[in-house]
Amino acid sequence: MTATERFTGDASPYGGGDPYADYRTAGFPFTGLVDLADRRLGAGVIAANDEFFAERENLLRPEPAEFDPERFGHKGKIMDGWETRRRRGASADVPHPADEDHDWALVRLGAPGIVRGIVVDTAHFRGNYPQAVSVEAACVPGSPSPEELLAPEVEWTTLVPRTAVGGHAANGFVVAAEQRVTHLRVNQHPDGGIARLRVYGEVTPDPAWLAALGTFDLVALENGGTVEDASDRFYSPATNTIRPGRSRKMDDGWETRRRRDRGNDWIRYRLVEQAEIRAAEIDTAYLKGNAAGWASLWARDGESGDWTEVLPRTRLQPDTDHRFVLPEAVRATHIRIDIFPDGGISRLRLFGSPTEEGAARLTARHRELGG
Repeated sequence: MTATERFTGDASPYGGGDPYADYRTAGFPFTGLVDLADRRLGAGVIAANDEFFAERENLLRPEPAEFDPERFGHKGKIMDGWETRRRRGASADVPHPADEDHDWALVRLGAPGIVRGIVVDTAHFRGNYPQAVSVEAACVPGSPSPEELLAPEVEWTTLVPRTAVGGHAANGFVVAAEQRVTHLRVNQHPDGGIARLRVYGEVTPDPAWLAALGTFDLVALENGGTVEDASDRFYSPATNTIRPGRSRKMDDGWETRRRRDRGNDWIRYRLVEQAEIRAAEIDTAYLKGNAAGWASLWARDGESGDWTEVLPRTRLQPDTDHRFVLPEAVRATHIRIDIFPDGGISRLRLFGSPTEEGAARLTARHRELGG
């Protein structure tokens, strides 16, 4: 069921000025989770039946959709999204599309996971958005081709039933299916355009892959790590600190506002499972006049209990990757980084391996979710 029923229907035609001035959106309860369809995690739109007006790849661009009223090409208006041609009926006597007619796109998630919420964003599609959308999910191992995904033996589960949506709006859907998902099939009925797709959920890594790696980054998004809380998200989200790869610009890390008190800022993380941490990496890439001055790391084993310092307060350098080998392995389920007094870091890496207990829970959960 859509969480934005009041958005259903046309938006007003663009009248000039800020194109987002009349954009319809709402606060969704799931947007604090990781976007499983983030290109920076490795997601991709691997096929679509039609992309006549605008390419399917636009669906997963991380930035908000843009609108240029003067931009036209030889096929017509160029839109920042995925837009298909207008469907027609079978004949002059039957000019309208059949009820079952629809367009589709296949999306490979950047990391397999449990989907908790979906946003189908029709920004700037005011009179050319789909009448309704639906979303289906499958869990297919390996790297299947579009033909393999569309084979009759693949089981697809409906996450979002066919539901009316609104133009120039963030159409949000809460998802209740408790299953592991690797691919989505996004359908628009009967045709039209979607600007962006966001798929919020929890990463569920393959325990066999992690076991084969041995030592890996226990807090990385793609391995199932998460940010539970942070003291400040003023300039950029704390989740940036556990994204893949090194930061490529200043806002690709975590930066806090300037403190005017005697406190400090912090991020609390949950590891993929209980693990033994043997090394840490704190990167301040692209943070030069605004890098944190000092940092310390604290560990906790379990949902409650005392925090234990595992890396004492240490001086950080601007735009530098700092590496620390811990004196002894630290057993933990949670890590907190404290920075002093404010500023930011771009990445945190925690290298180690799950304990026997943690690995067993990962395997059991994987089976429970149908992986």
